[in-house]
Amino acid sequence: MLNRLLPVLLLLAAPLWAAEVQIMPGDGTLRNAIAGASPGDVLVLAGGVYAGPVTIDRPLTLTSSAEAVLDGEGKGTVITITADDVAVRGITVRNSGRENANIDSGIKIVKGADRALVEGNLLDGNLHGVDVHGGHDAVVRGNTIVGLRLDRMNDRGNGVYVWNAPGAVIEDNDIRYGRDGIFSNTSTRDIFRNNRFRDLRFAIHYMYTHDSEVSGNVSVANHLGYAIMYSNNVRVTENLSLGDREHGIMLNYANNADVSGNLVRGGTRKCLFIYNAHKNLIYDNRFEGCGIGIHFTAGSERNVLTGNAFVGNREQVKYVGTRHVEWSFEGRGNHWSDHPAFDLDGDGTADTVFRPNDLMDHILWSQPAAALLTGSPAVQLVRWSQKSFPATLPGGVLDSHPLMTATVIPVPPAIEAMEAEVAGRWAEGKNDDIDAENLGTH
Repeated sequence: MLNRLLPVLLLLAAPLWAAEVQIMPGDGTLRNAIAGASPGDVLVLAGGVYAGPVTIDRPLTLTSSAEAVLDGEGKGTVITITADDVAVRGITVRNSGRENANIDSGIKIVKGADRALVEGNLLDGNLHGVDVHGGHDAVVRGNTIVGLRLDRMNDRGNGVYVWNAPGAVIEDNDIRYGRDGIFSNTSTRDIFRNNRFRDLRFAIHYMYTHDSEVSGNVSVANHLGYAIMYSNNVRVTENLSLGDREHGIMLNYANNADVSGNLVRGGTRKCLFIYNAHKNLIYDNRFEGCGIGIHFTAGSERNVLTGNAFVGNREQVKYVGTRHVEWSFEGRGNHWSDHPAFDLDGDGTADTVFRPNDLMDHILWSQPAAALLTGSPAVQLVRWSQKSFPATLPGGVLDSHPLMTATVIPVPPAIEAMEAEVAGRWAEGKNDDIDAENLGTH
């Protein structure tokens, strides 16, 4: 009985020794306050600039009732958290070092420092914003993270870097500039939701991160939206990719994913790129206005595609293979904006099957110069023959139950305004924010 009551008694007793301590700017005042604090104390920073770096080595809350700035003065990580149950709230953290080998950051949560909370801060001008480096069950919530704008994008750090940090929750952050918005490597059971990403390489970059969730995020005008690589059992749901450059969503060696309710729209070379990814459920997404709706390659098998809308893509599907692949499930296919379909029985499903590619598409993929012959009588004869004699068709995608109506995924007005602001950014001759005339910046 005593063993059961002990945790409760400790929680009830904690406020008895915790104190709120007011800290004023001055040489070493914050470091001294941390060194003299008791577990559970709340250190309240008055407005002003405090010198870093500092290490929080006991359970504390660091917060501010005014505009407090912790400046790392370009040396290492500004705040290093080495203890359990530390909270950092409502302060500005800036000017970390710039050593990528050391992962210099605004805030670093090291292995063994569990249940850290980083909430409502401004992290500005740091190499990496927050580095969750081994601590379990960390929460990074409601922060504004503004990264570096170095000429070489790969020299910049990430907004949030997650390494071997099971149970991390990264949510409601606004992340702009830098390299990747969130880069997760070798982790599990993480949740990345409701974040906003702009002007980055990847919005979210997953490597070896399993049994996790990417949901409700917004990616606007990044080089790539959501890259799920070498990761299994990931839920990628209800995200927006608007005007991203290369791919909206990429599944690369990713298996057993749930990809649903996402919108990829505008300016993107490939809405969805699937490379050697198997047994994924891809349903109720909308892929619109891309160069290619889905590029499906490298032996990807046993994937289910149903209820998706392919709207106004220059090429709806690029499937490189000789097998016939059915893209409908239990009598429910996908919507294709270029399918001249009829629904005479009114059941919502087209009366004819749809093949998004034919033999000429395969020829054009392997021999791009053949595009010069696209309008020639010979090409038209080949396409007419395949339509009239389906047995001559090569392997490829077949949708036996195309849908008559497209999935609609609304975009909030404020996000639409962001999308409109960057429209045309990736037009030919407009690469990114690097100096195109300076070859050293590439």
